[in-house]
Parts: sequence; structure tokens; C-alpha cells
Amino acid sequence: MNISRKLGILVFCGVPAIVGGGIVYGIFGSYTPVTIYELLLVTAVGVFLSR
Repeated sequence: MNISRKLGILVFCGVPAIVGGGIVYGIFGSYTPVTIYELLLVTAVGVFLSR
């Protein structure tokens, strides 16, 4: 996997991190669930990029 594809994947996953983080905060009203959501996203991207 070349560097441009990896950067594209990071951009593609950055949008759900920003928008989804706002939605999770709106639902739960605290930053703890947002942190958990972001950690799950980072883990998923890390697994995908490590292939």
C-alpha cells in the first residue's frame, strides 16, 4: 500500500471521527463516550493500515 492510499484512508476516516464525535457528544453529553468512540476508530484504522 503506497503513501497516497494510506493518506486517503486517513482522510476518509477523519470525517466520521469529527462528525461522529459530535453526534456521540450530543447523545451522551460528556466526553467519556466520545473518547471511547475515537479510540475504537483509531484502532480500526490502525488495523486497516497495518495490513
